[in-house]
Amino acid sequence: MNWNIVEGNWKHFKGKVKGQWRSLTERNLDVIAGKRVELAARIQKTYGTTEEEAEAQIKRFEERNKDYRP
Repeated sequence: MNWNIVEGNWKHFKGKVKGQWRSLTERNLDVIAGKRVELAARIQKTYGTTEEEAEAQIKRFEERNKDYRP
């Protein structure tokens, strides 16, 4: 998954991210704004996960959505 594309099309990807991580608030999603690093940080903070677990979750998300085109 190309995160430059995600960032450029955040309005389209935002719903997929919200569907995966339902506890992320609209404010969180606005701050993330398609930035992978920020998504990882918000997952860690919101869910109390380690950096490694957040990265693993994002990789699974990427794999499931690799063919998604906005």
